[in-house]
Parts: sequence; C-alpha cells; structure tokens
Amino acid sequence: MRELNRETAVKKVRPERIIQFGEGNFLRAFADWIVYNMNEKTDFDSSVVVVQPIEKGMIEMLNGQDCLYHVNLQGLADGKVVNTLTLIDVISRALNPYTDYDAFLKLAEQPEMRFVISNTTEAGIAFDPSCKRTDAPASSYPGKLTQLLYHRFKTFNGDRTKGFIVFPCELIFLNGHKLKETVCQYIDYWELGEAFKTWFTEACGVYATLVDRIVPGFPRKDIAEIRKKTDYNDQLAVQGEIFHLWVIEAPREVATEFPADQAGLNVLFVPSEAPYHERKVTLLNGPHTVLSPVAYLAGIDTVRDACRHEVIGNYIRTVMFEELMETLNLPEEELERFANDVLERFNNPFVDHRVTSIMLNSFPKYKTRDLPGLKTYLERRGELPKGLVLGLAAIITCYKGGKRADGTEIVPDDAPEITELLKTLWATGSAQEVAEGVLAATFVWGEDLNKIPGLTALVKKYLDDIREKGMMEAVKPVCSQTLN
Repeated sequence: MRELNRETAVKKVRPERIIQFGEGNFLRAFADWIVYNMNEKTDFDSSVVVVQPIEKGMIEMLNGQDCLYHVNLQGLADGKVVNTLTLIDVISRALNPYTDYDAFLKLAEQPEMRFVISNTTEAGIAFDPSCKRTDAPASSYPGKLTQLLYHRFKTFNGDRTKGFIVFPCELIFLNGHKLKETVCQYIDYWELGEAFKTWFTEACGVYATLVDRIVPGFPRKDIAEIRKKTDYNDQLAVQGEIFHLWVIEAPREVATEFPADQAGLNVLFVPSEAPYHERKVTLLNGPHTVLSPVAYLAGIDTVRDACRHEVIGNYIRTVMFEELMETLNLPEEELERFANDVLERFNNPFVDHRVTSIMLNSFPKYKTRDLPGLKTYLERRGELPKGLVLGLAAIITCYKGGKRADGTEIVPDDAPEITELLKTLWATGSAQEVAEGVLAATFVWGEDLNKIPGLTALVKKYLDDIREKGMMEAVKPVCSQTLN
C-alpha cells in the first residue's frame, strides 16, 4: 500500500484563487469537493489555500499528504444506492497563521486571489474586543479576515478590482450579513479609516449562504476497505452523504465567476436565502424533531428504521407532505422534490442516525422548527395539524421518564429548568395539568401556548392516548399517507 502524496498520485497545478479558513471534514467534503467538480466540468481552473483558523489543527497532516485525500460519498440517489470514492486534489497548500503570519498576509498580495470560504463554527463569527490590529494573527476569524483585507487594500492601493468574494459556511442564519457587520466593527474599532471601509463595502461581496450535507467524518468503520480499494494509506479520507445543497444569496454575476451551478451541482444563486433556510428547518429539522420521540416511544431506535416502518413511516410522510409543506411559500414542485430528497437522506443505508441523538433539547427545537408551522397551518386551514401536536405530546411524554415497553430507560436531556418543570407537572398525575403547565411555560415558548385555540385540549387527548393505548396505536389515527 502506497503513501498518498504528489509523488504517488497525480496532482494538477492550478492558480491559487481561493482562501479557505478551515481544514475540517465538512469543508473538505463539501466546498473542496464542489471546487473539484467545477475544475473537472467547467473552466474554473482554481486551487485552494487552506488557512488554519485556530492555533491547533490538522495543517501538518494535510501537508504531509500534499493536501491530497479521498471523499467517500454514500447514500441513496433516485432510489439507488451510491457509494463513491473521489481523490480530491484542489488544495495547493495549507498554512498556520499562528506560526507563519507573514505567509498568511502574503496571500493578500496574490493578484489572482478572488474568493474566501470559511467554516469556523457558529461561534466563529463574533466580535472579540480583545483582538488587536497588531496581533499576529487576531484570534477571531473576522479579525483575521479584516487583517487580510486591510493588507490587500494597502498592497493594491484600493484597487476596486482586487476585492474578495466571501462565502461563509457557518451554520447561522444570514451568516454573510453577520460577518460583514463584524468586519465593519473591527474596521471602526481598529480605526482603519473610511477609505478602507468604503473599499470593503463596495469592492468586496460578503454573501449569506446555506449549506447542507451530512459529513460523519473519518470513515473508521470502512477505512480498511477504502485503503484496499485505492491502494493508498490515506489518513485524511472523509465520508459524507451523497446529498448536497449550497444556497448563495448573491447576484448572477457572482455565479458567472463561481460557476458551480454550471457543473451540474446543487448550488443555487438566489436573491434571498430566507425561504431556503425556512424550507430546510421546516422540512428536514421539523420532521426530525417530532419523529424522534414518536419513533422512540414506539420502540424504534434509528431514523432509517422509523422511515421504513409501516405506521411510523406513514406518520412521517403525513407530517412532511400534508402538514409542514402546507406552511411554506415556495413552488409546490420544488418543495416535493426537496421533501423526497429528505426522505432519501433519512433512509440512507450507510448512516445509523439514532433518534435519541435528535431528542436532545427537544422543547427549544420544537419551538424553532415546528411551532411556526403549527401556527401557520392553523391560520391557513382553520384546524390544528394533528401530527405536529401528537409530536409535542410525545416529547412531553418522554420527559416523564420511566421505561419503554421493551424496558429501555427513558432519560430526558434538556435544560435543568425544563426537566424540573416536567418532573413537577407529571407528579400531579393529571394530563390536563401537564398540558396546561407545559404550554404556559413562557420561559420555553416566549408566550402562553394555551391561548392557541384547541391546542391544550388536543395535547391532553394525545397524552391520554399515548398512556392508555401506547404510541403505536395513538399514532395510527393521525396518519393519512400511505408509505411508498
């Protein structure tokens, strides 16, 4: 078996045009995979320089393999099992600004540099007043980006053609808006001048994006087989699902420069990210949140098994296609296509996604992912969405604790004030008091949900049904879709 490097594998030399803050699994299996496909299928012809965003990272490992690695994509596509291996060669080099700050700044001096991509976690886009302009480097990602931009501004004397196009991939809504705002904070805080601020706001584009691909990471289970197939001792192989989506809130001229959509990729350049963010939260995260307690109380432990179950799979489809989809404002055909993609992802034969991992902090998740849909459905249809209400009753039942029918211990996991409230309410032995007390918890919901017409009574009914009949029987009357 060969070591993986440029001497044992072909690595094309391309112009360095992308600076990437982050060397982790997600960006390598998502953004760099997309760049690879753009290089292969269009005239993009670009390579990536990776910058380690924190002091400790994987730069040495990357450089040790000359930044070569395999991406293993697995899942279902149009009902067919997919399991691919691709050698990614788009990263030209990787550097650590904490040990080579000069090399980091010199990236700004390269005329062909055009794009910045980042994934520094949700907490990465934040203003840190302890950062100084003279730090080498600033500790925060926006601070480092400001240093880089300021050096470019000075190097090219404010040339408007040398601005950067910035695509943050951090998982926060309107991430580009937040990043731009934070860089402007640093410009003011460090007193870098109005001329630089004008150049940044007018010559650079910082665009909000929504990214979606499940990336489990290093394929520990399958690495021996992958190494056997490739004949490489790849220490940086990364596994991900076949599905991918990148929504970029940017004008068409940006798509011309970054032609991912021309490479047959699921990359959308749109006027607003908001409806796509809402679509993902509603049709992927929303069903996850209610299917998990329903499936768990029915004795089912994984999302895939839940989807394939005659009754629970029926319930999931009802919630997705007849309730949550009704609350969105995108074209029906587009919503159905996305929902079917979600079901294929839930059915991924390579991923054992345990429902208990989704049940962490279920009440806050229900508030953001399902409650808006419940309200919109009621407003539009004049009745409550029974599947979503049953899901809430299932969450409440899980927070009672105790044991499943098979003897498995039910252990609720949420903020102490929430678990304590449920413990107190369930101690009354009254489903009516439990329903009223949960819905009245303004510290959870930000409002008294007892004021929603009919909700208290329906939650109470489903709490009784689950207790008296068991979850499997309680869920049957809610379902109206047949399982494909």
